[in-house]
Amino acid sequence: MALKIRLARGGSKKRPFYRIVATDSRMPRDGRFIERLGTYNPLLPKDSEERVKMDVERVKHWLSQGAQPTDRISRMLETAGLLEKKTRSNPSKGAPGTKAKERAEARAAKAAEAGNGAE
Repeated sequence: MALKIRLARGGSKKRPFYRIVATDSRMPRDGRFIERLGTYNPLLPKDSEERVKMDVERVKHWLSQGAQPTDRISRMLETAGLLEKKTRSNPSKGAPGTKAKERAEARAAKAAEAGNGAE
C-alpha cells in the first residue's frame, strides 16, 4: 500500500480549511483516510500558531512506516524541523514574462530616442 501524508480539503467555498491526513495514495483527496494528523488553516496569518497544527509523534510514526509527504506537507515538516530542508531551484520564477519584457524594451527604446533627440 502506497502511503501518503497529504491535505484533505474542508470548509466552504472561498473559505478553505485542510486536514493533514495519512492515507492510501489511491483514495480520493477528500475521501477515506487512515488517520487524521492535524489541521492547516491558510486564512490565518503566517506567524499564527493556529495556522498549522499537527501531532508530531504520529507524523514521525507514519514517516517511519514509509509514508511519503506531499510537497506542501514536506514544507510544513521542514519548518517544524522534522525533515531536512531540500534545495529547490526555480530560476525562471523571478524572470519577467513576455509582456513585461516587451514593455521594458519599449521604455528603453523611448529613453534612447529621447536621449538622442536632446543632444
